[in-house]
Parts: sequence; C-alpha cells; structure tokens
Amino acid sequence: MKMKYLLSVFIGAASYGILSTIVVLAYGHGYQLGEVVGTQLLTGCILAWMLALYTKLKERRKLREEQGKSGNSVNATADASSKLTWKQRLLLMLVGTPTAITGLVYYHSLQYIPASLAIILLFQFTWITVLIQAISKRQRPNRVTLFTLVLLFGGTLLAAGLTGQAGGRFSAIGITFGLLAAVSYSMFVLFSGKAMTSIKPAYRSAWMITGGLVLVFILFPPHFLFNGLLWSQLLVFGFLLGFFGAFIPPVLFAIGVPHIGEDMAGILGAVELPVAVLLSSLVLHEQVTMLQWIGVIVVLLGVIFPQLTKLRMRATGEKRLT
Repeated sequence: MKMKYLLSVFIGAASYGILSTIVVLAYGHGYQLGEVVGTQLLTGCILAWMLALYTKLKERRKLREEQGKSGNSVNATADASSKLTWKQRLLLMLVGTPTAITGLVYYHSLQYIPASLAIILLFQFTWITVLIQAISKRQRPNRVTLFTLVLLFGGTLLAAGLTGQAGGRFSAIGITFGLLAAVSYSMFVLFSGKAMTSIKPAYRSAWMITGGLVLVFILFPPHFLFNGLLWSQLLVFGFLLGFFGAFIPPVLFAIGVPHIGEDMAGILGAVELPVAVLLSSLVLHEQVTMLQWIGVIVVLLGVIFPQLTKLRMRATGEKRLT
C-alpha cells in the first residue's frame, strides 16, 4: 500500500473529528443550529460543485487529446459519464439527506452534552449498522461481531459514565440526539454504499450534498442569506465546517479507499474519535479523565477489531491459495 493513499484516508477521517469543536465555538458566538448547518452545507455544496466542474473539464480535455490523436472529431455526447437523468439526480439527492439529518441531530446534541461524549455516541453507528444488516438479512451475528458489540458497549459506558459534569450526569435530550445521529449516520452508510456507485465520486458528492442542503433550507429557512449575518464570523465557521466536513473527507476517501480497501479504511477511519476528544480537551477545555480515555481506547478497539479480523482471514486465505 502506498503511503499517500493511507494518508489520504487518515487525513479525511481526522477532518471529521474537527467538526464538533468548530460547532461548539460557533454556538459560543451566538449562532443557531440552522445557521451553522446551513452555512456548512452551503459552502460544502459550492466546493463540491467546483470539484465536479473541474472533473468535467478535465475529462473533456482528456477526451479532446485522445480524439486528436485518433483524428476523430470531438463527440459532444462522449462525456456521458457526467450526464445523469433527473431520476438519478433526485435519487442521489434523496440519499444525501441522511447526512443533513446527521448533522442536525449531532450538532443539536452539542447544545446539551460535551463534544467528547457526543462523538462517542455518534460512533455507536458501528454496531447499529451491524444490527440493521443482521435484521434485514435475518442472520445471527457471529462471535467476532458479538465480541465487537461488547467492546463498543463497554467502552461507551465507561467513557460516558465517568466523564464530565457532576459525576457523569448528562442531559437525556443530548444523549438521545447523539444516538439519533448514530442511527442517521448508519442509514447514510447503508444507502450511500449502494447508490449508483458507477458514477464518479465528484458528481455523486455534489448531488448528495445538494439534497442535504435543500432539506436543511426547508427545515430552517436561510434568513442568514438576506439579513447580513452570513458576512459575519458565521461565514468563517461555515467555511471551516464545509471544508473539513462536506468537501475534504469525500475527496480524500475517493482517492485512498480504492487503493487500500474498505477494511483498512475502516481502521484508519477510527482516528476521528481520538481527534474529536483531544480537540475538545485542548480547545474547548472539557475535562477528559484517564478513565474516559480508556473508554475511548476500548471503543476504538471495537471499531478496529472486526476490520483486523477480516484482513487476517483474507491474508490467511491468500497464503493457502499460493
């Protein structure tokens, strides 16, 4: 595996870990949930469409070069890979709505609970995804999956029960929204992995983010676009959230994952958790105890363990074949 592909996925996952800290800082400046998520998706959408346009121009330039060498005229319909039907566009927009819902409920939880706890709750999407798949396929989880669930539950209880304010007493509303974010993210993982994977990531991302933006603007009308609030510090927070949340990770994942595989990507993706907890401690000055760090490590083991098992089984199978 080339180091640049490993770094691509690593940096992409770490970028997600930055978001909760930026959101809490935005709340500290008095901005509201709809304003924060709205500016994030707006800037992310603009960046995504800029990338899609660049990709299309690059494809056309390559096409002209190839046709110039062959002596054929440029076919205007030759770049059909970037042309989608409206049915395909609407489907991608629909698939993108869980990302907006995840952002809304996750960021809403940050109004009630520390960022270090919110990210741990979000990471429960791992076992929730497994549970949904087991129910849909009517298959009983194997021993590896059950052991993983034990690690995830144990680490979560340790980190959540012994962290923060007043001996670990947190808002039930905040915890509920944190878990709802995990459910929503699980749905996104399940749906996005099956939605028109033959379409290039740049076009898929642009339409999916557009769908999320439309949903947020319906739920929270974008008054900030017209009352001048956009040109305050809100634009800075929105740009940072859009850049690190809606733009950088999909691009870097699209570059790295095909070369390192989904199993290794799952292992590297776990870096989001310690990055978020570390920043909540250093920037937001949240109390992160040694016991909480132990809980974080246990949760990380729960995320990484099944991926390592798959890699080991695959390597064993390849050795037997050779």
